[in-house]
Amino acid sequence: MNLPSKILEEAVEQLSSLPGVGKRSALRYALFLMNEEEAKVHDLSESLMRLKTHLHHCRHCHNVSDTEVCPICSSEKRQRGIVCVVENVQDVMAVENTQQYRGLYHVLGGVISPIDGIGVHDVEIDSLIRRVQTGDPYPVEEVILALPTTMEGDTTNYYINKQLQPLGVKVTTLARGVAVGDSLEYADEITLGRSIMHRIPFEG
Repeated sequence: MNLPSKILEEAVEQLSSLPGVGKRSALRYALFLMNEEEAKVHDLSESLMRLKTHLHHCRHCHNVSDTEVCPICSSEKRQRGIVCVVENVQDVMAVENTQQYRGLYHVLGGVISPIDGIGVHDVEIDSLIRRVQTGDPYPVEEVILALPTTMEGDTTNYYINKQLQPLGVKVTTLARGVAVGDSLEYADEITLGRSIMHRIPFEG
């Protein structure tokens, strides 16, 4: 793409590095921003910087939060003995949108995938095991495995279940309804909500 400006070219290059943004879309965004009021562009850049400098991962569940402990973990209205294990932050949002689950979460930040070089210690499995072992911040009675129904998700489920078995905690998984190969992020709210409500014992 031949552009008349080096500055415009650099802006397009940066914007096109975002997921799902091609060169043409990046050019459209750059030209739009160029014609916006300076104050609006400044506000956008400030909010993006705050994402990097002020957004935290909750020290208990690893969900994103404005504070050290996220609102879900700090809420007294949640069922603190139940922990739903999910792959990423988007999955927390997907489950919350069902309005069927009132427990806590544990965000792994990925799943075990040797082909991608992601091992057990590259995701937040050790912190989950410690959480169950120590009962910190709250004693755990049940762990719900809500990972993608893919080979990598199943591998991670089996590993976590194996680590949890000696600890005597109840381990369940989502009921039938979420199709094999689906991510929670793309499941409809009714199906996902029913899967949470009618979860079944995890068969290792």
